[in-house]
Amino acid sequence: MTDPTADSTADLLAEPRLVVEPGVAARVSAVAVPVLQGLGYRLVRIKISGEAGCTVQIMAERPDGTMLIEDCEAISKALSPVLDIADPIDRAYRLEISSPGIDRPLVRRSDFERHIGHLAKIEMAVAHEGRKRFRGILEAVEGDCVRLHRDDTRNDDDAVVLLAMEDISDARLVLTDELIAESMRRGKAAERELRQTLGLEPPPPPHAKKSDPAKSHKPKPKPEKARKSPPKNTKAHRLAAEKLRRGDIDPTRGD
Repeated sequence: MTDPTADSTADLLAEPRLVVEPGVAARVSAVAVPVLQGLGYRLVRIKISGEAGCTVQIMAERPDGTMLIEDCEAISKALSPVLDIADPIDRAYRLEISSPGIDRPLVRRSDFERHIGHLAKIEMAVAHEGRKRFRGILEAVEGDCVRLHRDDTRNDDDAVVLLAMEDISDARLVLTDELIAESMRRGKAAERELRQTLGLEPPPPPHAKKSDPAKSHKPKPKPEKARKSPPKNTKAHRLAAEKLRRGDIDPTRGD
């Protein structure tokens, strides 16, 4: 029986990026992608700069969008010798592995889907209605387009735009309090999972059940009211107790 979670992870690892780097970065990508996928990560972006001689920055993440320091160390350890052998850069360079960050670039369809409701900046390679730069709330992914509700216009007719993903040259999230809070929640969950995998933290008990959001909103049935027992201090009870005390009633008899 196939595991749907494993199938979903495999699909996310194989999902292509919308923006692909040219030139030397493309050669580095051809070497890095198979290594990353073999380790269970996916490439976000490659940036080559002339700072400190030459720096090759490889931005990567887990399929769920998280990335810890331990992940960066694991990638660096596995990828460095492979790059040394393939030698895609003809000069000395410094390899830097990093996470996408909170205000991350959006490079795949799933990135846009995962961050619906958040503020983003999008730059188009092909102008949309005479405009190349947009900023607003990600509302939905419709077919091959991203629906964005612009926050830089007061004209309701121009507020919502559909941008073709294949025409996007750069897209990234804008740092907000809501985005920071969500990123912290994901980071804590990923760290807990890693510690459990390494045996540094006990796994959740087998009987523990995950809460079902659909059930959590259902109103709980009201408990039935308990039936009141008859009072035990009525006048009849007091008279019977007095007769028993005087010996007028034999407690061993039923009448």
